[in-house]
Amino acid sequence: MNFATKLHNPNLTKCINIFLIIATYAMIVIRFLLNEKGRVNPDSIRYMRQAHMLPVIDNTTAPLGYPFAIWLCTNFGLDEFWSSKVVGLLAYTAMLIFAWKKDFYFKEILMISALFSFVSVFSYTMSEAPILPFVFLLFYYSKQVIEENLKGLKAIFTLSLLLIICYNIRYSALFLMAGLGWFGLLKIKTTYYKFFILSALFGVLFVVFFKFLYVDYFNEDYVKDFLNIGLKPTSKLLTELWQGLATTFDPFVHIADPSGGIVNYAIYGIGLINIGFILYFVIKTKHSDFDLLLLWTGCVGIACSYFVQYFYSVNPIDYRLLAPFSLPIWMYYFRRLWTIFGNLTYLIPVGSLITGFVFTWLSKGNYLENREEIQTFLKSENKETGTIIFWLKSEEDLGNVRSAEIISTVNPMIYTTFSAKDTLDPKVLTPYRVDSKLKIKRNQFQKFDKK
Repeated sequence: MNFATKLHNPNLTKCINIFLIIATYAMIVIRFLLNEKGRVNPDSIRYMRQAHMLPVIDNTTAPLGYPFAIWLCTNFGLDEFWSSKVVGLLAYTAMLIFAWKKDFYFKEILMISALFSFVSVFSYTMSEAPILPFVFLLFYYSKQVIEENLKGLKAIFTLSLLLIICYNIRYSALFLMAGLGWFGLLKIKTTYYKFFILSALFGVLFVVFFKFLYVDYFNEDYVKDFLNIGLKPTSKLLTELWQGLATTFDPFVHIADPSGGIVNYAIYGIGLINIGFILYFVIKTKHSDFDLLLLWTGCVGIACSYFVQYFYSVNPIDYRLLAPFSLPIWMYYFRRLWTIFGNLTYLIPVGSLITGFVFTWLSKGNYLENREEIQTFLKSENKETGTIIFWLKSEEDLGNVRSAEIISTVNPMIYTTFSAKDTLDPKVLTPYRVDSKLKIKRNQFQKFDKK
């Protein structure tokens, strides 16, 4: 028995799988505990505030699916911050259990989830984590439709329902509808094409009704406020696109240094080389219809994520925004790698976990310590409960928004104001007022914690 044959040993595979599961759970927890603000950002504030206010709905900037999931967990005695972390862990667990029970891309999902970028997604108080299990379910049932194990109205209902659920978690699920619809058009000569097209159309129909019956009811100016042609020049968007793709498909480091530097050449370089390998498999190997579904859905989602930036204000493309669309491409890629290299493929997720731990340790803060400081401060200001107004110079004031983010993990009822006259109000918190009384352990590794 040669070395390559030994690496396909089922017992070895089982041991590696168990190790990866344990290590991934540990890294998800370490990722937000060894962070100065527990892996939250300004959008996280809105999610936690929405969850805290339910059943009252204060805006429609984001769908209610994620805040509702957080709210459900708060019924078990947790606050909104810790509930958001439970949601992330449950999302990872749900994917694992479903993949194992259905024997559907189990090894691939195990390896994908162990990548540092997906560990970061599951540890973040953001809606990308809870949408991933439903995207995975969408691909499973799509495969059943392709193999004709799911037909007729049942097929249309199942796919449509999953698309609608995804949309109620993230509006970008509209791009999944586009991907499935496009795949149906490409396979118009098959018996199942109509199920994908009709499911996508029903999903889009729901989006239309959702806009008029929900969005307009609570926020009639939403579309007018958020749609704006020519937000960024093409030169800037194309630069952000290749940088975002390079970091998204870098299996080891998914965050470039915002201040630049030679290390970014390595980060982007590894990502581009990896994209090259993916393209090699796409060009050189024979594909099943399900392979094509994975590739087309991922590519259409990425393309739509790019073009929407021309008229809708979103963050630059990165690993987090692309997670629902990079997932199918990673599934395709790891399946190809496993076919060729067997257990050697595990070196990628193991190396990613090691790299992620080193990065997290070097850039570590101490969330628990910072949370204790914030709790003491809010108690002294009688702001443990109730509404908090926090002043910032602008939405781009990333350095000072960190204090507001940490506060939100204790009291999510925090709103920001950009009016200078509000700083005269003693009830309004300012970065100086907070920082002068706190000893927050800052992230010294990055210039500012953009991610």
